[in-house]
Amino acid sequence: MRGYTMNKDDYIKRLRRIEGQVRGLQRLVDEDTYCIDILTQISSVNAALNSVAVGLLHGHLGHCVTDAINTDQVEGAAKVDEATAAIARLLKS
Repeated sequence: MRGYTMNKDDYIKRLRRIEGQVRGLQRLVDEDTYCIDILTQISSVNAALNSVAVGLLHGHLGHCVTDAINTDQVEGAAKVDEATAAIARLLKS
């Protein structure tokens, strides 16, 4: 079981909404929409993706990392390192 399993349907709905926003961006460019309006929509998509990422990270820490720490210290330390690397990647984007 993954850390997000309990909220999987919610994540799918959110990602589908984001997919629709991205298609909307394509339409805005195709229709020669004002640059700032497109940038505003890109900002909204980025915020939505970041929200999904934070939720997934919360689930990972609360479930996967916690279980690993409670099971085995070495495995727990590896999961903490893995989560730290994922956070670093998110901060770079």
